[in-house]
Amino acid sequence: MKKIFLRSVLVTLIVGLGCYFYYSFPDVSELKQKNPKTTALMELRDEEYKKKNIRSARQQIWVPYAAISEHLKKAVLISEDAAFFSHKGVDVDELKAALKKDWETWSFSRGGSTITMQLAKNLYLSPSKNPLRKAKEIIVAWQLEQKLPKRRIFEIYLNVVEFGRNIYGAEAAARFYFGKSSAALDALESATLAALLPSPRSSRERNLVSRRNLILSRLASVGYLSAGEYQRTRQVPLFQKVEEAEPLLPQAD
Repeated sequence: MKKIFLRSVLVTLIVGLGCYFYYSFPDVSELKQKNPKTTALMELRDEEYKKKNIRSARQQIWVPYAAISEHLKKAVLISEDAAFFSHKGVDVDELKAALKKDWETWSFSRGGSTITMQLAKNLYLSPSKNPLRKAKEIIVAWQLEQKLPKRRIFEIYLNVVEFGRNIYGAEAAARFYFGKSSAALDALESATLAALLPSPRSSRERNLVSRRNLILSRLASVGYLSAGEYQRTRQVPLFQKVEEAEPLLPQAD
């Protein structure tokens, strides 16, 4: 009886917290037509840079979904959330694996986040990895999936995700790293930008090259790149342009 009572109390608390979080967040339906002017992550970064006395103007240029390279969309999907267009905001299998690892290590280091969950965190929450924040992230992700089409969720994500120190969105990233519009990015450049996403402000060259090449190999495995294209592109130095003698690396904090 005692176990049954405790379980009932626990379920009641979880449901109660879930309802509280669900109705306490902003109405995400306004994002159907309205582009967010800022995000919680952008504001957090602004405060961090201010405290460190780092002068770095925010770079972001909003572009519509159709104006972003299909290469970049594919690279981001295959690296961050290959099941994005089939799940409902939460990849249950990946989340279970993440929770199992976090429970075993007590580190909360593996997020198991989908693109929708990443967007929820960037828009409204902190980047901390505690369980309560993760619960909020899941709830907001569900709200986004209920209120917005998948394409719109992905469009917002591609326009606000962090690609470097105060560099947000595909257009600003394409111009900063490659001197071109996001529409003009090729497969190699797109894989490079996608490789930045896990650690956009502190990527080591070796790790970034390794991750870029892993993304290229995944693109080749699904037939998006030929075997020849994969072998050729994986040999190209990081951020190397034909006319440059040295590769351009992102700044680290």
